[in-house]
Amino acid sequence: MESTSLAEQERVLASDWGGGKSPFGTSWSKFMMWIFLISDALTFAGFLIAYGFMRQVAPAWPVQMEVFSPVLITFMTFVLISSSAVMAMAVSAARAGNPKDATKFLAATIFGGAIFLGCQAYEWWHFISEGATLTHNPWGVPQFAAAFFVITGFHGFHVFSGLTILAIVALRAAMGKYSADSVENAGLYWHFVDVVWVFVFAFFYLF
Repeated sequence: MESTSLAEQERVLASDWGGGKSPFGTSWSKFMMWIFLISDALTFAGFLIAYGFMRQVAPAWPVQMEVFSPVLITFMTFVLISSSAVMAMAVSAARAGNPKDATKFLAATIFGGAIFLGCQAYEWWHFISEGATLTHNPWGVPQFAAAFFVITGFHGFHVFSGLTILAIVALRAAMGKYSADSVENAGLYWHFVDVVWVFVFAFFYLF
């Protein structure tokens, strides 16, 4: 009986890891999306850790809320978090087999993301108009401007990429050529972008 049980366990293990099947009971597209998001999260973590180290070794650091507009940053955060909630509704609609609602919620998510990106572009324009560059800024610590451009720019690139992905998925949903997995994968990426912004907002703008 014990040998039979062992043979059965080996058979199940071989079937799970023998190829052609996701070993974690999910689609390969979702599994690979999680792998990408984990690797990308490590990149953002590296940026934020490096930023924290620069702040520790710098003799002085500008007060962020004297440089940036608290109202604008708070509004941007609210819009992005709200878009994440709407994205969850799009995923639910896609899972329920309702492409019309999925398209509607995807469009609302894109609208929210576009507002965020527009606010970020305005923030960059204002920052540059104050005389900030990668190597110089009027607040005295060159690394301050460099950290701002690299961290927010890298995140902004992810937002733009997410909007492109969402636009493609929304177009396919409107044409009835979508799958619930594709909407969910796009949602995973968008939620990741939102979560990363929460950390950027907390560690770069608040503390």
